[in-house]
Amino acid sequence: MAKSLEENGPRAPAAEGSLSGTRESLAPGPDAAATDELSSLGSDSETNGFAERRIDKFGFIVGSQGAEGALEEVPLEVLRQRESKWLDMLNNWDKWMAKKHKKIRLRCQKGIPPSLRGRAWQYLSGGKVKLQQNPGKFDELDMSPGDPKWLDVIERDLHRQFPFHEMFVSRGGHGQQDLFRVLKAYTLYRPEEGYCQAQAPIAAVLLMHMPAEQAFWCLVQICEKYLPGYYSEKLEAIQLDGEILFSLLQKVSPVAHKHLSQQKIDPLLYMTEWFMCAFSRTLPWSSVLRVWDMFFCEGVKIIFRVGLVLLKHALGSPEKVKGCQGQYETIERLRSLSPKVMQEAFLVQEVVELPVTERQIEREHLIQLRRWQETRGELQCPSPPRLHGAKAILEAEPGPRPSLQPSPSIRLPPDAPLSGSKGKSKTSKQVQKEPRKPGKESGQQDRPPAPSQAKAVAAAGDASPPQDVPPKDLAPQDPQGSAPQDSAHHRSQESLTSQESEDTYL
Repeated sequence: MAKSLEENGPRAPAAEGSLSGTRESLAPGPDAAATDELSSLGSDSETNGFAERRIDKFGFIVGSQGAEGALEEVPLEVLRQRESKWLDMLNNWDKWMAKKHKKIRLRCQKGIPPSLRGRAWQYLSGGKVKLQQNPGKFDELDMSPGDPKWLDVIERDLHRQFPFHEMFVSRGGHGQQDLFRVLKAYTLYRPEEGYCQAQAPIAAVLLMHMPAEQAFWCLVQICEKYLPGYYSEKLEAIQLDGEILFSLLQKVSPVAHKHLSQQKIDPLLYMTEWFMCAFSRTLPWSSVLRVWDMFFCEGVKIIFRVGLVLLKHALGSPEKVKGCQGQYETIERLRSLSPKVMQEAFLVQEVVELPVTERQIEREHLIQLRRWQETRGELQCPSPPRLHGAKAILEAEPGPRPSLQPSPSIRLPPDAPLSGSKGKSKTSKQVQKEPRKPGKESGQQDRPPAPSQAKAVAAAGDASPPQDVPPKDLAPQDPQGSAPQDSAHHRSQESLTSQESEDTYL
């Protein structure tokens, strides 16, 4: 992985505030490097006067590596229907996660609409909840100076992250600045981990879809919940997962497993970049986004499935193995995968149908951990248990919930007696002195509250619902005395799931 990260060559970071993307900064001589010319073509290309390059719908310069691959075009009508469904889910997220999680998973497998992908990733990963729980934390980290030993390493890596994407192609552009801010903030948030090169492409992908603060909290969730221990100093977690992948391969593709065993190829030689970068540097971009949609919903099993599918189709038959007689040929085969295998529709279908579950992964994890302890001793950097997807994260860290108690529109003093006490007649007189609204009957005002209403009043503390109109949520009981079908608690919970709903409810 280190080789692939440095193949573009080192480049000194631009000074803060420099106009490194303008015409004046480009050397006019014939020996100017092509990469330096490309560095002026990015998110600020219109301002800098460069409009010659064409950008695809993902933001990559047309003809670059990131823009390669056949795209699966979704009809506009279907896309609008999916957007409408996702908007309904996002506006009622807690209810959908509690009752219809399988539906969310199926819709993630179909692909999240591009216009809502960033917002959906925040909800799925729990990054939105983390942001709400830590208001102002990112700004505090952003304003802090940071550890110089990490700052220098981060600056050297900035220009290597998707150099043909419009956000990151300009040296010192806003994309690289935001990437620096996010990575620096993480080194301050987790100083014991610091910075790992594989975090940079992860953060860059997030920044393509959301602002820096939201990207930071999604990065935190990936590092701590989805892939814990991957970016620690000893990389022990990725070594364990390499053994887990190799063990699962024996069941998925015995031919590929036997060949890799005979060649004595360690899993770290081919799977490190796959897993640590979540295939963002391996697959065509349309396939990367589809894999990430499923990864945020279902967890690390998607990363395992993608790796197993690639190994199966690269080395899964005797004919394919014949052309890989040595270690070098085998590694080259895995580095130059067939475009058909990586194509969006084919890959996603294979990943969805592959029978590898969380239970199998955790079972193999326990086996490999026991072997590790027997041969190497205890882990030097033990990582917390990973959570398999959005539902597990939500259950482990439930977000802040609004109060589900009714909020009546008429409030009585704290010392006012409730219905059924000696001061009942006095309270009724106070209510009667209120100016009558047109259309109200005096009989409704004098009517005592039903028993079910009295119970709701007691549950609401010192608040009492208006006695002139019975609330809709507090329906009377049926003749047999059974509980009402829609209780006040249930109806209030549904009406308050969306953050946009901040009115009071009876």
